[in-house]
This record gives sequence, structure tokens and C-alpha cells, in this order.
Amino acid sequence: MSGDETATTTTAKQRATAALAGIDPQPGVAKSDPILVVDQVTRTFGGLKAVDVSHLEVQRGAITALIGPNGAGKTTLFNLLTGFDRPDSGTWSFEGNSLAGRRAHQVARRGMIRTFQLTKALSRMTVMDNMLLGAMGQSGESFWRGLIPPLWERQESANRTRAMDLLTRFKLDKKADEFAGSLSGGQRKLLEMARALMAHPTMVMLDEPMAGVNPALTQSLLGHVKELREEGMTVLFVEHDMDMVHDISDWVVVMGQGQVIAEGPPDSVMADSRVIDAYLGQQHDGAETAATEDDA
Repeated sequence: MSGDETATTTTAKQRATAALAGIDPQPGVAKSDPILVVDQVTRTFGGLKAVDVSHLEVQRGAITALIGPNGAGKTTLFNLLTGFDRPDSGTWSFEGNSLAGRRAHQVARRGMIRTFQLTKALSRMTVMDNMLLGAMGQSGESFWRGLIPPLWERQESANRTRAMDLLTRFKLDKKADEFAGSLSGGQRKLLEMARALMAHPTMVMLDEPMAGVNPALTQSLLGHVKELREEGMTVLFVEHDMDMVHDISDWVVVMGQGQVIAEGPPDSVMADSRVIDAYLGQQHDGAETAATEDDA
């Protein structure tokens, strides 16, 4: 990496750190420049309140990790914010514009793109065709314009060029003409992230991007996530591996039983007793019980 690239990387990280410096690490704390603001969002399944978020703000240009034990409501919150599910109540805004009631494709057009814990590659389409599906506002999708190639050929060519550039960046260019179903699990994760960037997003939401990925590819994915921040994007991601969270996140939000129970810088959050009790509860309680029995 050149000196200029290093300076850019450092500046991106420093900006995020500076923007979050001095913010009181408490649930629902206001940020200096929030890109996403969530208020009183709830979702109930039967008698279970899966999400009950009173207030949450996500800082622009930062990498924010969303952590918590299984069943804490993280993916459900993602689904609500991105239009894949409907809340029982609440409002949320992205760049000052309300997204409440918007469908998934409308949210994506606003610049908030998400990936999934279980990848959504269309296995019987080529890797290139999967990429082209991610491009927004394609003229050729219109019936009448589709009948007149000069109206869409230039845009199609530009989309293919961008898709190949992204595939090269994610080291999938040699797979462009292969079926997506032939890719490994880790390569599908890379494809999904690359496809998300076809839409020129302002914010990328990644649901367990490292799950099921081998260690070598994990390092590659971590690097790609950091690059998103360097390019000025905001990242909100769900992850269970605390080493990864500590490595790449500028801010951490912790959910437990559907609520935001803690947030703050990684070091602060990981030392928080509420996080230890909620996130490591079973192991923590077991360790205390063993210690008590040893002392007895």
C-alpha cells in the first residue's frame, strides 16, 4: 500500500473516531452526525416482543457493530429497517427522510443496502448476471425502452464495466461467467457484498458477513469492510466474533431481549457488566458457579 493510500485509510478511521469521541456510552445516546435514527420501533411475534428499540442513532461514516446473543433481535431489526418486515409501531429515518412504510426496493433506492446472513445469490444465474441485478435504474427494464437498444446499450455497458471492476476487487473476476451456485460459501459472501456496491449505497448493512467463512477469506472480508469506510460509506454489521468486532468497529451497539442495552467504543462495551451478563450470560454464570463451588 502506498503512502497516499495509508494516509487515506488513517484519515477515514480518525474521522470516525473523532466524531464519536466524548459521546457518553449509554443506550440511545445522540451522535454528532447520525445517518440513521430509530424511534420506538417494536415488533411482536405472538407473545414475544422480538424488537423494542426506544431510540438508536448510527453515526455517519463509521463502522458500527450490532452484537448480542442469539434471539436478541438483531436480524429482525435489520429486516424492519430495510423493508423486509413491518413493525408494530415506531418510526425511523435515513439521511433525514422517513423510511417507515417503505418497501425493500424503495429503501435500497434511497441508498441503504443490506446483505443477508444466508446468502441470496441466484445460483442458476452467472456471477455477472447476479451483479447486474444489483444496478439501479436500468433503462432496459422498461418494456418500451427495452425494444430500442440504443436507449439502454450504453448504460448496460457501463454497468458491466462497473460489475467487472467490483468482481476484480473482490477476486471473483475469473468466476464472472460461472454459475453463482458453483461458488463456495465464502465466495458467495464476497459476491453479495460486491453486488450491494452496484447500487452505489450510502450505507451498507451486513448481517453476519463472516459466518461460515474460512480464516483466510475472513481476513479478506475484514479488509473489504474497512475499505467501505475509507470510501465514505457507513457500515452497520451484525457479528458474533468479538475479536472481529474489536478489530474493525468504531462503535458497538448491544441488543438483549429486543432492546438496546449498551453502546459505546469496543473497549468500553466489552468491559460493561451488562454486556457480560447478556452476551456471555450462560458461560459467565457457569464460571461464577464453578468458582463458588471451588471456594466452598
